[in-house]
Amino acid sequence: MKQFTLLLFLITAISFANTKKGTPSKLEKVTVYLSGAQIERVANISLPIGTTEFIFDRLSPNIEESSIQISGLDNATILSINYGINYLSKQDRTEDVENIQKQIKVIYDDVQAQDHLIAGYSEEIYLITQNRVLGNTNEAVSLEKLKTFATYYRTRTTEIKAKIYASQKLKRELNAQISDLKKQLNELNVDDKVQTGEIKIKLNSDVKTELKLQITYNVSNAGWFPIYDIKAEKINEPIQLIYKAHVYQNTGNSWDNIKLTLSTSDPNTNNVKPDVNPKYLNFISANSNYRSNRATKNYNYKYNPLVKTVSGVVTSSIDGLPLPGATIIEKGTTNGTQTDFDGKYSINTKGGKELTYTYVGMKTENLPIHSSIMNIAMDTDASVLDEVVVVAYGSKSKTASVGYVNRVQQMMDQDFDEEPYIEPVNYTSNGDIIEEGITNTRFEINKSYTIPSDGDVTVIEIEDYEVPASYAYFAAPVLNENVFLTAKIDDWEQYNLLPAEANVYFEGSYSGKTNINPQSTTEKLTISLGVDPNVVVKRTQPTDFKKNAFIGSNKIISKHYDIELKNNKSSAIDLILYDRIPISQNKEIKIDDIETGNSEYDDKKGILKWTINMPANNKETFSFSYIVKYPKYKRVNL
Repeated sequence: MKQFTLLLFLITAISFANTKKGTPSKLEKVTVYLSGAQIERVANISLPIGTTEFIFDRLSPNIEESSIQISGLDNATILSINYGINYLSKQDRTEDVENIQKQIKVIYDDVQAQDHLIAGYSEEIYLITQNRVLGNTNEAVSLEKLKTFATYYRTRTTEIKAKIYASQKLKRELNAQISDLKKQLNELNVDDKVQTGEIKIKLNSDVKTELKLQITYNVSNAGWFPIYDIKAEKINEPIQLIYKAHVYQNTGNSWDNIKLTLSTSDPNTNNVKPDVNPKYLNFISANSNYRSNRATKNYNYKYNPLVKTVSGVVTSSIDGLPLPGATIIEKGTTNGTQTDFDGKYSINTKGGKELTYTYVGMKTENLPIHSSIMNIAMDTDASVLDEVVVVAYGSKSKTASVGYVNRVQQMMDQDFDEEPYIEPVNYTSNGDIIEEGITNTRFEINKSYTIPSDGDVTVIEIEDYEVPASYAYFAAPVLNENVFLTAKIDDWEQYNLLPAEANVYFEGSYSGKTNINPQSTTEKLTISLGVDPNVVVKRTQPTDFKKNAFIGSNKIISKHYDIELKNNKSSAIDLILYDRIPISQNKEIKIDDIETGNSEYDDKKGILKWTINMPANNKETFSFSYIVKYPKYKRVNL
């Protein structure tokens, strides 16, 4: 029995000896994705013969367990990997947070001291009040004695109440200080409930060895988003395009003096390709809840935590007209608003990450809050149509093209016996490495950065481009009675841009914000540099022009528009002017007597286009007209 007990003790002792609790690890490198980050840590360990469990603690509580990888094992083998939360251990606080928390504790002690003083003074008043009776039924109190007691009661009671008031006033001031300090903690995104994560690994080795383990895992609550500064001094000079990354993290661990790599990929994106199955048509009953299927849109916008107010215009993608009364809701909250008569809206965000746009007859749109300006063009919902139109199947011929369509096709077409494809390595103007991957771009930042776990943004300049651009003014008074200065960039694909908000500076002054959408399929990337008040456009209908008439059972409406342009600038400008003539989608509605003046007219789309070179301080007028004929007992959305 004694031998059995000794054996059990030895086994237990060996078991405890082979568990290395709190094994230190060092954060070496972080790859930040558009949403999330990959952490790379290094741990130097001594591995004895047999099985040993190592516990790497004080890690982020936001680790994705399936992403954990261990390398650098040499001849050792992994028996198990487990990730868990240690609820008894909390993350280390930064020096600023610790100082604020110490101040709060000191002030709480001062508040408690004032509470004790107030309680003592209140007790004294109670004793004085309870002993106000002088003398008794057998003994009369003299006037002098009464005056003495009255003076004492009045004087002491006044003193005590004054001291109670002073203590209460001091308490209010101390509580106000505590409130301000707590608000500052909220600004630092401090959460007292944040615990720590632990990774436990069991290793087995036949020999005693020293290992340098690399521990890699992904975490949430981190990411980066691009911001651009666009600076244009004159319309005949190149644009300065400054490409910046705003990096944030609230993972529970500070990133101290580490190497950063910024990746344009997003591991949280659904990477499963869709399956295309047959679609069958059938009649739909009146009580059916049928909804048409729609493709998942490729917005590629990412959440921007700095945006607190979003404004924009909601329009129809069919005709570009504003949609009044469209509903905008911050997803997951009751915070919402509606568009006004001009389709404009503004909403203050309250911590949500997406906005939902709904309108009767339109498909619902969900977009991440990525910019302070979000203009939405909503598509018609086919499920509200009364008719089903069947279009013949089409086929697309495969045509030969010079080069490869994409990198994936290049890899597929290569013979596996040939030399493997090596990605080219480029450099930014700052000397940072740009790696062009198959599905993403990576920027390896040379400078080391410290990014605290407080959710605040660290700005990193990726690139500073001098971009050749052609400038032109743009006006479409049918939609907006402002004239916009635009810049068009050729070969914009080489700049590795992402959809993002841009701050515009023109002629040394801040001009506002715009959005860059490099996912456009056009050959040139068009950037709006803002409204120029020195170029004026006005769209009017002559008052003496005949508008309405009736012929038989038809109503005839005549439309005539004059567009006046005035260049108040001291130099000539190039301007592109757009307008439109409606297109009939019903055989009973006819558009006749179209006069387009000297415009370029696309009769299939009904778009009028004037390309104009306007001298300085010049004024020009452009006109067009048409007639709409339809049954007089019906209405048309003119």
